[in-house]
Amino acid sequence: MAAVVKRGSPKALHEDDFTSPEGADTENSLRFLNEPTNKDMKQDSQNELIIAADPGDTRPILIIPYMWIGDFVRGQTVVRVLKQRWPNRPVDLLVTTLCAPLVDYMPGVRAGVVWDLPRGQLALPSQRHLAARLRERGYGTALVMPRTWKSAIAPALAGIPERVGFVGEARFGLLNRWRWGEKALPRMIDKKASLALPDGTAPPTEWPEPQLRVPADEIVSWKQAHGLGTGPVVALAPGSVGSGKRWTYYAEAARLLAAHGIDCWVVGGPGEKNLAAEIVAAGGARVRDLTGTDLRNGIRAMAAATVAISNDSGLMHVAAALGTPTLGIFGPTSPYHWAPLNPLAATIQTKTVVPCQPCHRPVCTMNDHRCMRDIPAS
Repeated sequence: MAAVVKRGSPKALHEDDFTSPEGADTENSLRFLNEPTNKDMKQDSQNELIIAADPGDTRPILIIPYMWIGDFVRGQTVVRVLKQRWPNRPVDLLVTTLCAPLVDYMPGVRAGVVWDLPRGQLALPSQRHLAARLRERGYGTALVMPRTWKSAIAPALAGIPERVGFVGEARFGLLNRWRWGEKALPRMIDKKASLALPDGTAPPTEWPEPQLRVPADEIVSWKQAHGLGTGPVVALAPGSVGSGKRWTYYAEAARLLAAHGIDCWVVGGPGEKNLAAEIVAAGGARVRDLTGTDLRNGIRAMAAATVAISNDSGLMHVAAALGTPTLGIFGPTSPYHWAPLNPLAATIQTKTVVPCQPCHRPVCTMNDHRCMRDIPAS
């Protein structure tokens, strides 16, 4: 079945970005609409959030974000809201080793506090050490995004005066600026960014878009170090948390792109090595495997790419926040709830009526994964 392509505000890509080289089959070459890209677009001023600024407060703020890559990128929206409300308060982020490279490219963030708490444990000894480090930094406010006890322990032990968060797991005592009404907020970004607003303020219909910025000279140096060319390139991000969100035909897409003289990079973590090998084998010499353990490599690749094609994954959010025109492929998840705030060049879903869609399951348990299998590469 054919796929339905829903255009975002930056409707597509410049046709000139994909000029076929001499000798290529220009009659059948891939073509894109000659319309503005993400990098040409600015947020409509009438939708911008308006908050009274308080420039007199200079106390540092700590954000405790969700540590999944996509959710962490969304956290830059919270930074933008805070900087609009308190332009002179430094903003830091608690961050895991995995997500730490993102902090270096987030406007408005002073520093990341890198700390890896073990999963599935309260880890009180580690929490005490983290609290001592937070105490030294003199935070006036902590915004605790996750609703768990675990996420609120260190800010409480550190004695941060204002600890803001949803009550969640009955965190009375750990938080002292409780927020209610979490379940009435439909999207993750509404739940997170509303904590940066004055209590009782209704969330806006449009939040500031998250931003990531990689310096141009850093991109040039990175490409030279990896022996990459200067022509147009498509970054392919075939990974995701759970096989259910993975599109089936990345290898076929790479083969088609390479046949039209377009280079491709496969971007992802070590879990995508096998997928990358299949894609490189299908696409040949024009396809490079850039997967690895360092997220910084993926950030730079998405910044350097002409176009990105991605499942609903963290790298989709990275590419969109960088302003790289991004085609987001959605199967079991809802674009309304999980697409980036940044406009995508296109949101792609199957036209097939799949009764269980969206199921939001990490692994397909029915209908033979038709929500993804019925989106062809051609």
